[in-house]
Amino acid sequence: MDYQFIKTEIRDGVLILTMHDPPTRNAMGAEMASEMREVLDIFDGDPEQRVLLLTGTDPSFCSGANVRGFNQRIQDREEKDASGPASEPLPWGRMESRYARRRDGEGGAAVIPLRIHELQKPSIAAVNGHAYGVGMGTALACDIRIAGEGAQFSEAFVRMGLIPGDGSCWQLPRLIGLSNTFLLQYTGDRVDGTEAYRMGIVSKVVPDGELMESAMELATRLAQGPTQSLSMIKYLVHKSLETNLKESLEISHVAQEQARSTEDHKEAVQAFLEKRRPEFKGR
Repeated sequence: MDYQFIKTEIRDGVLILTMHDPPTRNAMGAEMASEMREVLDIFDGDPEQRVLLLTGTDPSFCSGANVRGFNQRIQDREEKDASGPASEPLPWGRMESRYARRRDGEGGAAVIPLRIHELQKPSIAAVNGHAYGVGMGTALACDIRIAGEGAQFSEAFVRMGLIPGDGSCWQLPRLIGLSNTFLLQYTGDRVDGTEAYRMGIVSKVVPDGELMESAMELATRLAQGPTQSLSMIKYLVHKSLETNLKESLEISHVAQEQARSTEDHKEAVQAFLEKRRPEFKGR
C-alpha cells in the first residue's frame, strides 16, 4: 500500500518503517500518525512480521509534532475559555480539573508512542539526526534505541510553552532517573548520540554511516529468534515495573509454562541434542 508520510519495507521478517516528510524533517502530524497506526496494527497481527525497525528519512528521525494548526488551536481555546477565569489559582489544580473533564481518545500524535509501547513484538529505533519532542518520545517508546553519532535528542516541548505529552514523563525517569529527566525536560536542551548513550537514553551509538546496518543486523537477529519468548519477555518486563518480586515471579512461572508449550522450545531442545543451530518459526 502507498502512503504519503511513511515508507515501509519488509525484509527477513523485519518491518522497516520510515517516517517520511522531508519538508518538515519528518514532523509528526495527524496524517503521519494515522498512517503509522494502520501499519503498526497490521504488523502486530502478522506472524511473518516479527520485529519493528523504526527510523526517519535523513537528515532527521522525527523533528517533533507538526506545528501547522497550532495557532488556530490557540484561538479556538481562547474563545472556549473566554467565559471566565480558571477556578483554580495554581497549575496543578487547574490541570486536575481539566483531567476530570477530559474526553477519551484525545492525544493526536502522542498515540504513536503508546501504540509502539504496546506492541507484542520487539521494536528498535534507529535514531538518525533530530529526535525532538514527540520524535524523542517515539524513540523512547521502542524497546531498544541505537543512535548515530550525529543524532540529536531534545525534550523540546518546554520551548513551545508545552509539556511532554508523549509519554516521556513515564519513560525517562525509568531510564535516566529523576534529576536527569528534570534537567532535560525543564531546559529542552539538546544532547547528541554520545551524550545520550552516557545518560542511558540509547543502548548503542555508532558512526552515522553504519547506523542502519547495525540496527538491521540486530533486528534480523531478533527476527530469527523465538519470537513467542521475546513477546512474553516484553510482557514480563512491563508487568514487573508495576509489581513486587514475588508477583513478578508468579507471573513468570505462568509465562514459562506457556513458553514450554511452544514449537520453538521443542525445536531448541532438539537442536541442542543434535548439536545444530535451532530454526525458530515463531510458534
